[in-house]
Amino acid sequence: MVDQLQGTWKSISCENFEKYMKELRIGRASRKLGCLAKPTVTISRDGDVISIKTKSIFKYNEISFKLGEEFEETTPGRQKTKSTVTLDNDSLVQVQNWDGKEATIRRKLVDGKMVVESSVNNVICTRTYEKV
Repeated sequence: MVDQLQGTWKSISCENFEKYMKELRIGRASRKLGCLAKPTVTISRDGDVISIKTKSIFKYNEISFKLGEEFEETTPGRQKTKSTVTLDNDSLVQVQNWDGKEATIRRKLVDGKMVVESSVNNVICTRTYEKV
């Protein structure tokens, strides 16, 4: 599954992103800018290490990890989390934990597009990406 997600992807649609960011307690100005962003995501693999780079005109974020191993992450919203990424059937699932809270990011292929579902406290944001 990871091999199918490798490559560079460009955001083509976004649903419920502002509500998702509000639930993460991200300030209004940052939420407005975030909704305007059309990020590019690059997923690569070097042996057991997977890297996900997310770049927009406003932010750059990069994580590198091994499946099933916890790692520390600073999110684009500057939240420090303990994160773990696993494979679940056809999805790459990232779980972020901090201060007793949890967010889940599920990446999967649907009809040749990468669909990213991010959820926190039952608020779900869906972003769809096309391969560049």
